[in-house]
Amino acid sequence: MMKKQVIFLLLMIMGGKMLPAQLYSPVDKASSIKVTIKNVGMAIDGTLTGLEGEIKFNPADLKNAFFSVSVDANTINTDIDIRDSALRGEAYLNAKNFPKISFLSKQITRVNKAGPYTVKGTLTIKGISKETSLNFTAVPKNDGILFTGEMRVNRHDFRIGVGSLVLSDTMLVTLVVFAKKA
Repeated sequence: MMKKQVIFLLLMIMGGKMLPAQLYSPVDKASSIKVTIKNVGMAIDGTLTGLEGEIKFNPADLKNAFFSVSVDANTINTDIDIRDSALRGEAYLNAKNFPKISFLSKQITRVNKAGPYTVKGTLTIKGISKETSLNFTAVPKNDGILFTGEMRVNRHDFRIGVGSLVLSDTMLVTLVVFAKKA
Protein backbone atom coordinates (compact mmCIF):
# COMPACT_ATOMS: atom_id res chain seq x y z
CA MET A 1 0.00 0.00 0.00
CA MET A 2 2.82 2.43 0.86
CA LYS A 3 4.43 1.85 -2.56
CA LYS A 4 1.25 3.02 -4.36
CA GLN A 5 1.11 6.16 -2.22
CA VAL A 6 4.75 6.99 -3.03
CA ILE A 7 4.13 6.55 -6.76
CA PHE A 8 1.01 8.72 -6.56
CA LEU A 9 2.92 11.38 -4.61
CA LEU A 10 5.74 11.41 -7.19
CA LEU A 11 3.22 11.85 -10.00
CA MET A 12 1.61 14.74 -8.13
CA ILE A 13 4.97 16.44 -7.53
CA MET A 14 5.90 16.15 -11.18
CA GLY A 15 2.75 18.06 -12.09
CA GLY A 16 1.75 17.43 -15.68
CA LYS A 17 5.32 17.15 -16.93
CA MET A 18 4.80 13.71 -18.36
CA LEU A 19 1.47 14.60 -19.92
CA PRO A 20 1.57 15.42 -23.62
CA ALA A 21 0.22 18.71 -24.93
CA GLN A 22 -3.59 18.59 -25.17
CA LEU A 23 -5.39 19.30 -28.46
CA TYR A 24 -7.93 22.15 -28.42
CA SER A 25 -10.28 23.77 -30.93
CA PRO A 26 -10.93 27.51 -30.79
CA VAL A 27 -14.58 28.41 -30.19
CA ASP A 28 -15.47 31.30 -32.49
CA LYS A 29 -18.60 32.44 -30.62
CA ALA A 30 -16.75 32.50 -27.27
CA SER A 31 -13.74 34.38 -28.68
CA SER A 32 -12.96 37.93 -29.75
CA ILE A 33 -10.49 39.19 -32.37
CA LYS A 34 -10.32 42.99 -32.27
CA VAL A 35 -8.24 45.28 -34.48
CA THR A 36 -7.66 48.95 -33.59
CA ILE A 37 -6.03 51.47 -35.91
CA LYS A 38 -5.93 55.25 -35.89
CA ASN A 39 -7.57 56.94 -38.85
CA VAL A 40 -7.09 60.72 -38.94
CA GLY A 41 -5.95 60.44 -35.33
CA MET A 42 -9.11 58.68 -34.11
CA ALA A 43 -9.05 55.07 -32.97
CA ILE A 44 -11.21 52.84 -35.16
CA ASP A 45 -12.13 49.38 -33.87
CA GLY A 46 -13.04 46.40 -35.98
CA THR A 47 -13.71 42.76 -35.21
CA LEU A 48 -13.09 39.56 -37.12
CA THR A 49 -14.89 36.23 -36.74
CA GLY A 50 -14.77 32.82 -38.34
CA LEU A 51 -12.03 31.66 -36.00
CA GLU A 52 -10.96 28.08 -36.67
CA GLY A 53 -7.96 25.81 -36.42
CA GLU A 54 -6.05 23.71 -33.91
CA ILE A 55 -4.22 24.50 -30.74
CA LYS A 56 -2.00 22.01 -28.96
CA PHE A 57 -1.09 23.24 -25.49
CA ASN A 58 0.22 22.07 -22.13
CA PRO A 59 2.24 24.48 -19.97
CA ALA A 60 4.53 21.60 -19.00
CA ASP A 61 5.18 20.60 -22.63
CA LEU A 62 5.73 23.83 -24.59
CA LYS A 63 8.20 22.10 -26.91
CA ASN A 64 5.29 20.21 -28.51
CA ALA A 65 2.74 23.03 -28.29
CA PHE A 66 1.50 24.92 -31.36
CA PHE A 67 -1.15 27.27 -32.73
CA SER A 68 -2.52 26.88 -36.24
CA VAL A 69 -5.47 29.25 -36.50
CA SER A 70 -7.23 31.53 -38.95
CA VAL A 71 -10.06 34.05 -39.18
CA ASP A 72 -12.28 34.99 -42.10
CA ALA A 73 -11.15 38.30 -43.67
CA ASN A 74 -14.66 38.78 -45.10
CA THR A 75 -16.05 39.21 -41.58
CA ILE A 76 -14.32 42.53 -40.81
CA ASN A 77 -16.88 44.63 -38.95
CA THR A 78 -16.47 48.26 -37.86
CA ASP A 79 -20.24 48.90 -37.67
CA ILE A 80 -20.09 51.06 -40.82
CA ASP A 81 -21.06 49.06 -43.93
CA ILE A 82 -19.35 51.36 -46.47
CA ARG A 83 -16.07 51.24 -44.54
CA ASP A 84 -16.33 47.46 -44.07
CA SER A 85 -16.84 47.00 -47.80
CA ALA A 86 -13.75 49.11 -48.50
CA LEU A 87 -11.72 47.14 -45.93
CA ARG A 88 -12.65 43.88 -47.69
CA GLY A 89 -11.43 45.38 -50.98
CA GLU A 90 -8.14 44.97 -52.76
CA ALA A 91 -6.45 48.03 -51.20
CA TYR A 92 -6.93 46.68 -47.67
CA LEU A 93 -7.61 42.98 -46.90
CA ASN A 94 -8.36 41.80 -50.46
CA ALA A 95 -10.74 39.27 -48.91
CA LYS A 96 -11.98 38.03 -52.31
CA ASN A 97 -8.54 36.71 -53.25
CA PHE A 98 -7.24 36.04 -49.73
CA PRO A 99 -10.23 35.01 -47.57
CA LYS A 100 -8.18 33.82 -44.57
CA ILE A 101 -5.88 35.62 -42.17
CA SER A 102 -3.77 32.93 -40.54
CA PHE A 103 -1.17 32.36 -37.86
CA LEU A 104 1.11 29.33 -37.51
CA SER A 105 3.40 29.16 -34.49
CA LYS A 106 7.01 28.08 -34.59
CA GLN A 107 7.96 28.34 -30.91
CA ILE A 108 6.22 28.89 -27.59
CA THR A 109 8.27 29.87 -24.55
CA ARG A 110 7.86 31.20 -21.04
CA VAL A 111 10.49 33.13 -19.11
CA ASN A 112 9.20 32.11 -15.67
CA LYS A 113 6.30 30.16 -14.17
CA ALA A 114 4.33 33.28 -13.22
CA GLY A 115 4.92 35.33 -16.37
CA PRO A 116 3.24 35.38 -19.75
CA TYR A 117 4.02 33.03 -22.62
CA THR A 118 5.58 34.21 -25.86
CA VAL A 119 4.63 32.68 -29.18
CA LYS A 120 6.71 33.25 -32.31
CA GLY A 121 5.29 32.36 -35.66
CA THR A 122 4.14 33.37 -39.11
CA LEU A 123 1.24 35.75 -39.66
CA THR A 124 -0.23 35.68 -43.18
CA ILE A 125 -2.45 38.47 -44.49
CA LYS A 126 -3.21 39.00 -48.21
CA GLY A 127 -0.90 36.08 -49.04
CA ILE A 128 2.04 37.90 -47.43
CA SER A 129 3.74 36.01 -44.60
CA LYS A 130 5.80 37.75 -41.91
CA GLU A 131 7.43 36.52 -38.72
CA THR A 132 5.87 37.99 -35.59
CA SER A 133 5.50 37.29 -31.90
CA LEU A 134 3.06 38.04 -29.14
CA ASN A 135 2.84 37.63 -25.41
CA PHE A 136 -0.20 35.84 -24.07
CA THR A 137 -1.71 34.31 -20.97
CA ALA A 138 -3.46 30.96 -20.73
CA VAL A 139 -6.03 30.32 -18.01
CA PRO A 140 -8.02 27.07 -17.60
CA LYS A 141 -11.75 27.72 -18.02
CA ASN A 142 -14.83 25.49 -18.48
CA ASP A 143 -13.01 22.37 -19.73
CA GLY A 144 -10.84 24.50 -21.98
CA ILE A 145 -8.33 27.35 -21.95
CA LEU A 146 -8.81 31.09 -22.31
CA PHE A 147 -5.90 32.63 -24.20
CA THR A 148 -5.50 36.43 -24.11
CA GLY A 149 -2.87 38.62 -25.70
CA GLU A 150 -2.14 41.46 -28.04
CA MET A 151 0.34 42.37 -30.73
CA ARG A 152 1.17 45.30 -32.93
CA VAL A 153 1.18 44.75 -36.67
CA ASN A 154 2.73 47.12 -39.20
CA ARG A 155 0.10 47.48 -41.93
CA HIS A 156 2.79 48.28 -44.52
CA ASP A 157 4.30 44.78 -44.05
CA PHE A 158 1.07 43.37 -45.52
CA ARG A 159 0.31 46.15 -48.04
CA ILE A 160 -2.82 47.21 -46.16
CA GLY A 161 -4.04 50.69 -47.11
CA VAL A 162 -1.14 51.40 -49.46
CA GLY A 163 -1.00 55.10 -50.23
CA SER A 164 -3.16 56.14 -47.27
CA LEU A 165 -1.70 59.12 -45.44
CA VAL A 166 -4.40 59.21 -42.74
CA LEU A 167 -3.97 55.69 -41.30
CA SER A 168 -1.39 55.05 -38.61
CA ASP A 169 1.37 52.63 -39.52
CA THR A 170 0.54 50.09 -36.83
CA MET A 171 -2.58 48.22 -35.85
CA LEU A 172 -3.21 46.77 -32.40
CA VAL A 173 -4.64 43.24 -32.52
CA THR A 174 -6.28 42.12 -29.28
CA LEU A 175 -7.03 38.41 -28.92
CA VAL A 176 -9.35 36.72 -26.46
CA VAL A 177 -9.58 33.11 -27.62
CA PHE A 178 -11.46 30.39 -25.81
CA ALA A 179 -10.43 26.89 -26.90
CA LYS A 180 -12.23 23.71 -25.89
CA LYS A 181 -10.66 20.25 -25.66
CA ALA A 182 -10.96 18.54 -29.03
